[in-house]
Amino acid sequence: MKTKNLFLSIPTALALLFGCSESDPQETTPSDLNPATGAPVETNAPNSNYKSAFTGQTRVNSVKTSTPFAGTLITSSLTAPWGITALPDGRLLVTEKAGRLRIVTTTGQVGSTISGIQTVNSAGQGGLLGLTIDPQFESNRIIYWVFSEAVTGGTVTSVAKGKLSNNETSIESPTVIFRATPAFNGDLHYGGRIVFDKTGNILVSIGERSSLTTRPLAQSFTASLGKVVRITTSGQAAPGNPTFSSAGALPELYTMGHRNPQGLAVHPVTGEIWQSEHGPRGGDEINRLQPGFNYGWPTITYGIEYGGEKIGAGIQVQTGLEQPVYYWDPVVSPSGMTFYKGNKVPEWQNNLFIGSLSATHVVRLVIENNKVVGEERLLALENQRFRDITQGTDGALYAITDGGRLYKIDKL
Repeated sequence: MKTKNLFLSIPTALALLFGCSESDPQETTPSDLNPATGAPVETNAPNSNYKSAFTGQTRVNSVKTSTPFAGTLITSSLTAPWGITALPDGRLLVTEKAGRLRIVTTTGQVGSTISGIQTVNSAGQGGLLGLTIDPQFESNRIIYWVFSEAVTGGTVTSVAKGKLSNNETSIESPTVIFRATPAFNGDLHYGGRIVFDKTGNILVSIGERSSLTTRPLAQSFTASLGKVVRITTSGQAAPGNPTFSSAGALPELYTMGHRNPQGLAVHPVTGEIWQSEHGPRGGDEINRLQPGFNYGWPTITYGIEYGGEKIGAGIQVQTGLEQPVYYWDPVVSPSGMTFYKGNKVPEWQNNLFIGSLSATHVVRLVIENNKVVGEERLLALENQRFRDITQGTDGALYAITDGGRLYKIDKL
């Protein structure tokens, strides 16, 4: 069954009709059509009394999309989908947490399980996670995916690749090309997103596995936990990676100091990598990744422990540690994300769209000069945990939820 939700900006429509409002009788010009002048979308009290490092780092003014668009439920027949990406022919490739890979059409037809994926450890937050296709997929049919793998000593975040068979029923020659170290006997904070950068190398987000034992490893140069790594398509450290001065630093490290990074996206203009990251109670982050930078966890954070205690020294700023571009308190639990690259909804161009789990909506962030200048919540009435979002070849956005739903978000 398909349902449709219509999202219209009535205030903007009235402004266009009358050219002014009673409270602010100014002429409306094109640059004024979508100003970030509304109240912040977050109205709940924060968990802490921490102060942001700069204006606009949190609770920025809201925006409202003026172009009429709809969120359409395409199917609810998926089971705990985790990652989604578009195939060149317009269909969608979807991972399901339990270890299944499927092709789904944009009209909601869900294909059979594609065999060949390695056995995943789906306990807790583990399973078959993020995925991407090779830039040369049309000729080589190679797919890359992230999964939680049981190994000696516990479980790890692993990266694998394989070829989609011509009949689309199996993955041929599935091969693990990278394993995060060290292994840990737990089932949380795997991270798990994967993207190609503009050089044809792969970036993978890896969590610090949540435990107080492993948490400090986010600051260790000799562990890949709590990092974003940059590797080649064969799983080796990519050329041009930053050089860390610490002895024994892993050559695949790209950035460090992350908690549970579940989103990666490539900016369509600059090619820079942006990342979303789960904080504890408060302190969810959006980061613009710069090679060799340390993003602070757990030394600095805008969050507190789940029990209410401060984390470490309870500081938010320290020299040498990078500030998030944006953060939330309370949390929204940001997961997969994508930049809008189309022009069907002109005001969305280069905006960042993020699946929100605990806050059950799709986040829209308007970004100018690497700063967030507006925030909007989409599909909030659906009350779904949005796990990932991608842009299809048709220019529409496609979002999956933990509840097994796939939505199309597009101009009417």
